[in-house]
Order: sequence, then structure tokens, then C-alpha cells
Amino acid sequence: MNQLLFLLYLLSAYSPTEPKFEIQEIDSDVAIGYGLAIGDVDGDGKPDILLVDKTEIVWYRNGDWKRFVMVENLTEFDNVCIAARDINGNGRVEVAVGAQWNPGETSDPEKSGSVHYLIRPDDPTQKWTPVQLHHEPTVHRMRWAKTADNNYQLIVLPLHGRGNKMGQGAGVKVLAYQPPGDPTQAWTTQLIDASMHLTHNLDIVELEDGSGESILVGGREGVKIFSFREGKWTNQSKVERLVKDNAVGELRLQHLPSGNKALATVEPMHGNMVAVYETKEINNDHPTRIELDASLKDGHAIGWGDFLGNGVQQVVAGWRVPNIDGDIGIKIYTPKKGSFADFEEYWLDKNGMACEDLQIADLDGDGKPDIIASGRSTNNLRIYWNKSN
Repeated sequence: MNQLLFLLYLLSAYSPTEPKFEIQEIDSDVAIGYGLAIGDVDGDGKPDILLVDKTEIVWYRNGDWKRFVMVENLTEFDNVCIAARDINGNGRVEVAVGAQWNPGETSDPEKSGSVHYLIRPDDPTQKWTPVQLHHEPTVHRMRWAKTADNNYQLIVLPLHGRGNKMGQGAGVKVLAYQPPGDPTQAWTTQLIDASMHLTHNLDIVELEDGSGESILVGGREGVKIFSFREGKWTNQSKVERLVKDNAVGELRLQHLPSGNKALATVEPMHGNMVAVYETKEINNDHPTRIELDASLKDGHAIGWGDFLGNGVQQVVAGWRVPNIDGDIGIKIYTPKKGSFADFEEYWLDKNGMACEDLQIADLDGDGKPDIIASGRSTNNLRIYWNKSN
């Protein structure tokens, strides 16, 4: 009987069923929806949604999803990215943003790029105070990364190196910012790397390499890994480049229940391809590459989640421009038998979401990962509530 139950468990775990979600549109007046972050803004123990939009940085309160403006009209050009994480253990996120999005100007930092830390007011529903920091031109993405038990740094990724034309020229300066005790004072920076081009996104992951988390940077040269060791960011100790032969625009790493690792990507930048790289350990610069979908156009978001609750991680990917069939939206890719060597794909949102960004979080505390996405031409922000069994 025990053997029969075990076999039934394996069949249920590795036989994909169709995921079920309910869509709730919480904002139908988004300008572009450049970037999303999830975290507790008001300290009530519930994850809120933060959005960096064209001229405003806003957050939506978990429960009633009321919208609050944090900062508006920060720079001449658009806002573009956001990082939110509790870095001091007080149960509330610290927030940084990037703006002055002017990617055609790669030389003049006055006309392109900005980095701001936002000082929270006593009442987080009121306006926050921006503190401008040093920056490179074409700031495009940022994340908080843990370097030690009680320290975090802000990792900032421009799209281009200084003076680049069409992605040619100097490499992108990936910078780490160390917050001072008083955020209005000078922040020290460390140059992490300056060897890549068209660096469109990054991921922060735990690889047990060094004293904190590791950084994965995706760009024209593939994916490079950096870890924090002996007080500075250096190349990952086991393998410098996880992806060598393909340009990468979006990337997220996942630790699988089997102990293996898998990297999901959109290739190339603003590309058509969703791919997964499977490997036993992050010490192999030739992981197994599996192509999941070549039908995207302007692919712009990717993530992982056990949306079916069967102990198996699925990939979710979104794109923002109508493809050859005239479709935009978000799809979920579900592996069979624990590997993407065989998989099923499902529509999460067909033609209702021109996906600019997406995040995954359990917003209602039911133990199931929900999906949050912002739409560019659809001008919307949606929660996809996980109703899978």
C-alpha cells in the first residue's frame, strides 16, 4: 500500500494539470508600468505592490489596493526601475529608484540616468523624500543584495557603457552602493564589473558562495555571476559565466526540489525566446539548454513559482508587443516528470496584458504564489490570484 501511495504521489507531482487563476485589475490607468517590486510598505505584515511608472512612484496597499503616490516628477525623463527590500529588519521595505530614462544618451550623466534613495515619512501614504546619488548614464535596473548578516548593498545596472553606440564601446559599469547610517550623506560605491554590453536585467540569488548573496547579470555576452567575498564583489568562485553562447535579456534562477538549479531566460534582449538552463551545480559553464517558446515578441518578464502546489517549479513569461499571431500576454510553462525536457504551456493572460514586468508573491497568505503584472500598451496593473488545487 505504501508503494502504491508513493507511485500515486509521483504521478500527481509530475503530471501537470492546468493552472487556475482569477484576474483582478487594480489599476487601469497605468502609463507604462516600467517596473514592479513587492514588499511590506506600511508595516502591517502584508506584502504590498510598488510600481515605478512614467512620472510617478506609487504603492498599492494590500487588501483594498488603494494607490498612494510616493514621488512624482522626479526627473525630466521617465522613471525606469525600483528596488524594495527590508534591509534593516524593521519589517518595512527600504526603497530606491532609477529615473531620467534616456537610453539614447550614453555619455552625459546629467541627461541620462539617475539613482535616488527614498526616505520614508512617518506616514508612508504621504510623499517620500528622494535623495539623489551618484550614477552612470542609462541606469536601467536595480536590486538590493545581502553581503553579510547585517548588511545590504544596492546593485545598479545601466543598459549601456559610457559612450556606447548601438551596444558597441566601453563595457557597462555595474555598481554596488553601500548605504551610510544617514542616507542623506555620501554613499560609497564599488565597481563590480565593466566587461559586458546591453545588460538588460539582473537577479539576486543565494548560491552559498561568499558571505552573502550572489548577482547574476544578463546581457549580450550571456550571464555572468558575482559573489561577495572578503569585503568585495568578485567573479563567482566556481564558474564565471553561466551562459556563454546566447545573449540574455531577462533571467531568474531557481533551486529545484531535486537539488538541481535552473535558469529561466528571455533571449535575446527584448527577444522572442523563452529558454531554461538545467544543471546539477553552479560549477558548469555548459548547462543543458531547453527552448520552451519562440513565439514571443519583445519578451520583457520572467519568473518561477510552484503555481500548481505539486512541489515542481513552473516558469512564467510575458511579452509586450503583438507576435506573429497578433497576441500579447503571459504564459506558464509546466515541466513533466520534473524536467523541461518535456513540458506543457498554458495561457495565463491572452491579449489582456502587454507585459512590461511581473513579480511573484503570495499576496493573500494562502500559501500559493500569485502573479502580479504591469502592462505597457494595455495601461494596467493586474493580480492573478492562484486558485489551483
